[in-house]
Amino acid sequence: MNTQNRLPLEGVRVVEFTHMVMGPTCGMILADLGAEVIKIEPPGGDKTRNLPGLGIGFFRSFNRNKKSVVLDINTESGRAAAVELIGECDVMLENFRPGLMEKLGLDYATLSQRYPRLIYVSHKGFLPGPYEKRLALDEVVQMMGGLSYMTGPAGRPLRAGTSVNDIMGGMFGAIGVLAALRERDATGCGQEVQSALFENCVFLSAQHMQQYAMTHEAPPPMPSRVSAWSVYDVFTLAEGEQLFIGAVSDKQFVTLCDVIGYPQLAAEPQFANNALRVAARPELLERLGAALAAQQAAELMPRLEAAGIPYAPIVRPDQLLDDPHLKASGGLVPMQTDDGGMTEVVLLPLMMGGRRPGVRQPLARVGEHTEEVLAGLKLHAAP
Repeated sequence: MNTQNRLPLEGVRVVEFTHMVMGPTCGMILADLGAEVIKIEPPGGDKTRNLPGLGIGFFRSFNRNKKSVVLDINTESGRAAAVELIGECDVMLENFRPGLMEKLGLDYATLSQRYPRLIYVSHKGFLPGPYEKRLALDEVVQMMGGLSYMTGPAGRPLRAGTSVNDIMGGMFGAIGVLAALRERDATGCGQEVQSALFENCVFLSAQHMQQYAMTHEAPPPMPSRVSAWSVYDVFTLAEGEQLFIGAVSDKQFVTLCDVIGYPQLAAEPQFANNALRVAARPELLERLGAALAAQQAAELMPRLEAAGIPYAPIVRPDQLLDDPHLKASGGLVPMQTDDGGMTEVVLLPLMMGGRRPGVRQPLARVGEHTEEVLAGLKLHAAP
């Protein structure tokens, strides 16, 4: 049997009742890994398709490799078709507000009585507990879960610049699916998997919670932190270009000074080791900054790389569309969009057996696969 082109989740069928980012991310991961993922959209299509502003890229980013079926689950016939379809699937995903799926009879307690092998994944704001009925957004839980406090300057909590908890919640949902499939192989039984935004964010903050538990001192926000290393900062170079540079050992500091043509700085006694340099960090950064202000980034970066000094240009997301490493490594590939155009999409950040799970089909149009999928149902239900 030739398994070279076989994907690990081939043969797994998933039905997805999701929108926005969290649930669709879970479905996309499973789809990229080979599962047949059927996305249920309401009449007119998932509203995420038409979000403006910062939400405009959500649908294209998190819904590739899926089929689209239009069903109105607010009608009796639509719910009946949904229940029949769920019975033909291994996994069901949902990320609607608390209580909605129960009201529609599409909750785990109801479905599992009929389909005991079903793996049911709920993506919510909170796991069961005092907060579970609250509505949550990524920004809400970033504020509650310590991330915004740690990200912004003191007194100015700042959300992360992307939907970190939504995406991470989808990832943990997919991890739960993989574990539940493995367990079902042993027991024959499905189960409910829950993934939640708040708990994701607390997991991100766990290292800072342990820092307090060990030191009994509340950790300062990252912009106010006392760095463990003397050179670990963003510097402004010629023509206003910015570059992060880190020198995390005595050897790297000496090398950095040589690379920028300032070897005498490393020879000064007050900068002889990292502890001394941290104590004199304001003066050190001021002098390094003055020396770097005349450097051209395009000339300095190859020298830093050759010398083994950690560095990074400050890159905007739009610039990543032309990133040579992403293109060469196969992490940025073309996908046909639902309007017939083409776009470049970012693949899952992993390799399996030397290959990147990629794009296998165009982004589905609204209801493109409705007839194909529903034709096999006993009910032959219309949307």
